[in-house]
Amino acid sequence: MPDTYADNLKISTNLKINEPLDQTEPTDIADIDFYIYNSFQPGLYSYAVWTKKIESGYCYLKAFEVTHNDPLSADRLKERSRIKVFNSSDTTAKFEMTAREGYSTEGIFTIYEGDWGKPYAARFEVWFVPDNGRKERKLIEKNFKIEGWQR
Repeated sequence: MPDTYADNLKISTNLKINEPLDQTEPTDIADIDFYIYNSFQPGLYSYAVWTKKIESGYCYLKAFEVTHNDPLSADRLKERSRIKVFNSSDTTAKFEMTAREGYSTEGIFTIYEGDWGKPYAARFEVWFVPDNGRKERKLIEKNFKIEGWQR
């Protein structure tokens, strides 16, 4: 049965919407930033985050459809998008989740809402949870054009 979540969603022309990258790496990252990467099927993604000095902890993603602010894959996304981070320098460092050899889903997160060929806009937020028990905080957010995973 097709997923109809994105059938009536429109991508706003008033917002900056990024496209997930394939394998091309940005090379001019000087400050905090992140990119979403396509995986081997629509709806499957990985990401990388660049940051300067940050204490030990982990980053994870929250995602929301932009027109209705619906949380996307909220029950699984936090755990599936975890990236361990630590950077004691003022130099920007890259931290990433990557797909392993073959078709393993390790290193990949899934957006379940929607279907192949039905793109819509989603806001992705990178959150940081410090190992020292302090309160988690949002680092950055961006909008991306995505598709859901066809089940």
